[in-house]
Amino acid sequence: MRKFTIAGIGELLWDVLPETEVIGGAPVNFAYHVTALGARGIPISTIGRDPRGEKALVELQKRGVDIAAISISDEFVTGYVSATVDEEGKATYSFPDEVAWDHLMVNEYAENLRSVLDGICFGSLAQRSEHSRRAIHGFLDTLRPETVKVFDINFRQNFYSKQVIESSLRRTDILKLNEEELFILARLLELKGSSDKWLPALIKLYRLEMAILSRGDSGSLLMTPEKSSEHPGIVTHVEDTIGAGDSFTAAATIGYLRGMALDDINEQANRIAAYVCSQRGGMPHVPESMTE
Repeated sequence: MRKFTIAGIGELLWDVLPETEVIGGAPVNFAYHVTALGARGIPISTIGRDPRGEKALVELQKRGVDIAAISISDEFVTGYVSATVDEEGKATYSFPDEVAWDHLMVNEYAENLRSVLDGICFGSLAQRSEHSRRAIHGFLDTLRPETVKVFDINFRQNFYSKQVIESSLRRTDILKLNEEELFILARLLELKGSSDKWLPALIKLYRLEMAILSRGDSGSLLMTPEKSSEHPGIVTHVEDTIGAGDSFTAAATIGYLRGMALDDINEQANRIAAYVCSQRGGMPHVPESMTE
């Protein structure tokens, strides 16, 4: 089976929890899970020349992730975020300003990926700075037409705008969001009708190839212009939810590139996400049995 090359572009940061710090950032989590699932996952991001930056490279290398597209800034510190986890395992975040991923650089190694990428995932958080937004859009706009572009919306605090979201959707093939994000998006874009009409409307309006709606422990809905697939979710003991959505996106992207049926994509993605919820941190070891 062909080994796909898939990147995640955007923030690399440390989730600073009360007891520890764990490496994260949605694009980096995504790239790790792409790698864990047997494809070639490459994070494109920027870190500082500091202890957290050095440790990030070590941690990613330990996990078998290609770090060559991560650039190093001499001016800005490696990103970090204060994360708290409630009794149900749900994480909330507080983000400091002016960190390295706000000044995203696309290095030569990343530039050379343009002709080989099968897919790329990007989000809204890394676009909070104009510099990184331009870097991300500039990279996306020069990729091959067949490269599948996955927009994983991550509304955080006030780090988004209608303009940023619409410009991202126009560059999107696959949209990934959760129920809370769907309601925010519907309000932002002034979508009409009941909530069950919003996903089909987005697919039509932005000519999406697929939309993914995650519903937490209630499963997920996958939809294309022709078909849809609902999954009830998989019961699991939740340690925390960090990285679960990113693992779902990684599994769904690989499944889509393989041409799998929607129901099969949905099953595999839910299995991976449920497993990640049962582990601590966004990049737990994934057993080979989970990747089959």
